[in-house]
Amino acid sequence: MEEKNKPVGVFDSGVGGISVLRELVRVMPNEDFIYFGDSVNAPYGTKSVSEIRELTIRNVEKLLEMGAKSIVVACNTATSAAVAVLRKMYPELPLVGIEPAIKPAVLHKPDSRVVVMATPMTIKQEKFQRLMDMYKDKAEIVPLPCPGLMEFVEKGNFDGEDLYKYLTELFWSVNDKPIDSIVLGCTHYPFEKNAIKKIVGDDVAIFDGGEGTAREMKRRLSASGLLGESHNKGTVTFINSRDTKEIIDFCKHLLNQPY
Repeated sequence: MEEKNKPVGVFDSGVGGISVLRELVRVMPNEDFIYFGDSVNAPYGTKSVSEIRELTIRNVEKLLEMGAKSIVVACNTATSAAVAVLRKMYPELPLVGIEPAIKPAVLHKPDSRVVVMATPMTIKQEKFQRLMDMYKDKAEIVPLPCPGLMEFVEKGNFDGEDLYKYLTELFWSVNDKPIDSIVLGCTHYPFEKNAIKKIVGDDVAIFDGGEGTAREMKRRLSASGLLGESHNKGTVTFINSRDTKEIIDFCKHLLNQPY
């Protein structure tokens, strides 16, 4: 198969990266995609950096063995832990990670208060700390660790009473002053956007990094001469380390459901 007609590989620790996949499909509708979710080992956000790096490298290699022409690491935690290493391993590979959309949130309103929701591991990472420091003079940036939130997504809980209780308690720690913007710093979190809005209200702007990641991959494929030429609608193939019909059906549901 000609290189440019091969699929784009998308990796996440579970099903959350499907929020990025949706943007990839929207931005590049003619490309084929293989999505690999490592739900057996989810969540990554509570593991050590070395564990996350090892799992990410192994799963990216799996996608490359399956013929992926490029890789999107659609997981903030895995991006922080492993993308720099992967770039050294595969210097010619179009490889895009994801990072919290702090810049657009800060630019949205001058001198605003921006809450960045992320896994505890992402918040601890030096890469994340550097990103926050870049904008600390332009806004009050408040990191909010969200242990357990991605598990609600993995279980398909988008509207449950226990989810609203969790979110209400989570935001108690940062509601001493008004919140102008929220950054969803984990690819699972966009699936809980409606629930978050019910807690914080419609006046709070919510940002995630999915669209920016999709556009960056399109740019890199174009620069490498690997942008697909098919005029047909692309295909999406799901694989998951859990390898059950239920998880694959759930992935398809997440790809097609409205937020």
